[in-house]
Amino acid sequence: MIAHIAGIIAAIAFLLLVCFIGIFLVRMTKTMGEVNRSLSSITNDVDALSHETEKIMANANELLKDVNGKVASIDPAFQAMGDLGQSVSDLNAATRELTAKVGKNNEKKNRFASATKVGKAAFDVYRDRRNKKTNEDEED
Repeated sequence: MIAHIAGIIAAIAFLLLVCFIGIFLVRMTKTMGEVNRSLSSITNDVDALSHETEKIMANANELLKDVNGKVASIDPAFQAMGDLGQSVSDLNAATRELTAKVGKNNEKKNRFASATKVGKAAFDVYRDRRNKKTNEDEED
């Protein structure tokens, strides 16, 4: 009798195991079906994105060629601006040099003018003394 009860318990346990495995396999089948549908959808989306990406890359290449052409056409203008800047810099340097020379000439002129004033003052003093001496000689 115990053997019969043990056999029944074992049969019930095996039946439960088979039921749980069956439920697990049904759920696994549904999950795998969902995975297959998701993969199919992802594959379609990736294909669409791939085509769009190819179009974008083609447009980007055209745009890059266009920009390179335009940059090449304005490059001489930038070169001219650089040359103009160099010319202005050279002009500024020449102006500073000329200003320094004029300043030195003014110093020389100022020294000469001072010497001239001193000479004129000395001559005036000499003339005044001579005139005074001449006037004194005439009075005597």
